[in-house]
Amino acid sequence: MDIKKCPNYKIYIQVLRQMSPEKRLLKAFELSEFTRQLFIHGLHKRFPNLSGEEFKKILLERLDKCHNRNY
Repeated sequence: MDIKKCPNYKIYIQVLRQMSPEKRLLKAFELSEFTRQLFIHGLHKRFPNLSGEEFKKILLERLDKCHNRNY
């Protein structure tokens, strides 16, 4: 049961279909990079006092947990 209505979903799908494959791929890369930057920003907010080395260690551990091992 979908409680939340998505009135723009059809428009979103139409826009995606009108894009060339290259543009869709570039948009996917852009969204992936944006998501990664949001993740890093959130970790910085959660662990503001960590040194660069400690932060990098936590970041790599968390990214490893997110990695899709189905390939």
